[in-house]
Amino acid sequence: MSELLNIQLVQADFPVGDIPGNAERILDHGRRACADGAQVVVFPELTLTGYPPEDLLLRPSLAVRIEAALDVIMAAQLPTALVIGVPWHDNGKLYNAAVVIDHGELVARYYKRHLPNYQVFDEHRYFASGVLSTTWECKGIRLGLTICEDVWFDDVLADQVHAGADVVLTLNASPFHIDRIPQRRALLMRHAQNFGLPMVYVNACHAQDELVFDGGSMVVDAQGVLRAALPAYEQTHLTVQYQRGSDGVVQLLGDYPVAELMNTEASVYEALKMGLASYVNRNGFKGVVLGLSGGIDSALSLAIAVDALGADRVQAVMMPFEYTSAISQEDAKAEADLLGVTYHVLPIHSMFHAGMDLLNPLFEGHAADVTEQNLQARIRGQLLMALSNKLGLMVLTTGNKSEMAVGYATLYGDMCGGFNALKDVPKQLVFRLARYRNSLSPAIPERVITRPPSAELAPNQKDEDSLPPYEILDQIIERYVERDDSAEEIVAAGFDRESVFRVITLIDRNEYKRRQAPEGVRITPRGFGRDRRYPITHAWKPGN
Repeated sequence: MSELLNIQLVQADFPVGDIPGNAERILDHGRRACADGAQVVVFPELTLTGYPPEDLLLRPSLAVRIEAALDVIMAAQLPTALVIGVPWHDNGKLYNAAVVIDHGELVARYYKRHLPNYQVFDEHRYFASGVLSTTWECKGIRLGLTICEDVWFDDVLADQVHAGADVVLTLNASPFHIDRIPQRRALLMRHAQNFGLPMVYVNACHAQDELVFDGGSMVVDAQGVLRAALPAYEQTHLTVQYQRGSDGVVQLLGDYPVAELMNTEASVYEALKMGLASYVNRNGFKGVVLGLSGGIDSALSLAIAVDALGADRVQAVMMPFEYTSAISQEDAKAEADLLGVTYHVLPIHSMFHAGMDLLNPLFEGHAADVTEQNLQARIRGQLLMALSNKLGLMVLTTGNKSEMAVGYATLYGDMCGGFNALKDVPKQLVFRLARYRNSLSPAIPERVITRPPSAELAPNQKDEDSLPPYEILDQIIERYVERDDSAEEIVAAGFDRESVFRVITLIDRNEYKRRQAPEGVRITPRGFGRDRRYPITHAWKPGN
C-alpha cells in the first residue's frame, strides 16, 4: 500500500484583473488546505488573472505582474502542491497554463491544448495551443493535468493514459447555461469510464459581466461513478483521498457528499442573483433603483435584486401616466411592500405635457404614433438616471429576452440602465421564475403573473397586439437565435410563415438596439452579446 494522498478542490472566486489579490487568496486557501492535511490543492482555470481576462492578456505589463505574483507564492514555500491556472509566456507565445508549485518550487507546467473559439469563448485571440501532456508524481501517485476544454477531447485523455497518469486534475472556468452541470457530469463520467481514469474537476465560482461560473466541481472514479460533487453557486472546498492499493491500482477512499442537481428554475434564479450581485458590488454601486410598472418583468427583477443585494440596497419607483391602470399601481405597491424596499411614486404627466408643448410646433402635420409612447418611456429613463446619479444607485433595467430579440423596447427609455438581470430570459421562463420565487416566499401578486402583459403606453394596449403569443414567439426566437435555424426550416417545423418572417425580420432589424443595451446575465446556450455577433447594417434577407 502506498501513502495516502489528500487532494483539495478549491471552488472559489478569483476576481478578474486582481493579480496581487488573487496571489494572496491562493496562499490563504493553501494555508487552510495544509491545516486540513492536503498535499495537493487544485484551483480553477486562470486562477491568477481570473476568467475571462479578455484583452488584459494583451497588456505589456501582464508578464511582469504574473512573475511578481508567482514570486510571492513561491516565497511562501507552503508544504503542499498548489495547482494554479496562469497565463504563461514562452518563446514569444502566450499559453493558458497550469503550473504546480510545491514547497516553493515550480515542479510542473502544462499548456492547454484545445482552445475554445465559439459562443462566449475567444481564446485563439490570446493563446497558442499546447501540444504535450504533463504529469508529475506526489506520494507515489502520478497526477495528470488538463484545462477545461481539453477534457472534452479523447486525444488529451488518451495521452494522459499513455503518460501513465493515475488521476487527472482538470482546472476549469466553465460558464453556466441551462442544464450545463448535468452535461458536465455526464461527460466526465463517460470519459472516466472509457479511459479508466479517475478525474478531479474544479470549476470557478463567480460572475464576470454577463457570465456566471456556477461551480459544481466534482470527483469521478475510474469506473465512471460520480463520487463527490460540490454544490453550485457556493464558494467552498472539499478534500478527497487516494491511495495505491497492493494491486497497483489507485483508488478513491471514503464517501463524500454529492450535491443534488437544481431544477431549471432554481439554477437560473441563482445565476441571476450571482450575476447581479457581482456586477453591482464590483463596480462600486451602493445598490440599485428600478422602475416598477406593476408588470411581471419588473416584479421579478425586483425580487432578484432584493435576494441578491438585500432590501436596504434596492429602491423601486412607480412612474404612472394616463394609461397606467389602477391595478398596475396597486400591484407595484404590493410588490414593494412584500419585499420591504423603499418605494417612490413619481407621476410623469407634467413632464410629458411640458415636452409635448415644446414639440407640438415641430410635430404639426404629423399624426400621433409611437413617438408619444417612446417619450413616456424616455421620461421614465431620465428620472431613474437622475436618481442613479444623485444616490449612487445603478439603474436596473427589466426587459426580457423575447422583447430584446424583436426590439420591443425603447432606446434611452426602458432600456436605460447599467444591468439587466432578465436580458437572456425568455418570457415564458419569466413566468416560471415568478412562480418559483413565490414558492420560496410571497413576492409577486398572483394577478401580476396571470393578467395579459402590457407596456401601458397607449389605451388598452397588450403585448400581443404587436407580437405573436409568447409561447409561439419564444419558440421562433430559440430556433433562430440559439439553433441557427433558417426561416424556411422554422416554417417547416409547423410555424405560421407570416409570423416567422416577421419575427426574424424584427430580430435582424433590431441589432442596433441590442448593441446599446445594458449588460445582462447569460443563461441560454446563445445570448445576445458576445455570443451572437451580427452586423447592424446588412442586406441579408430571411429565407433558407
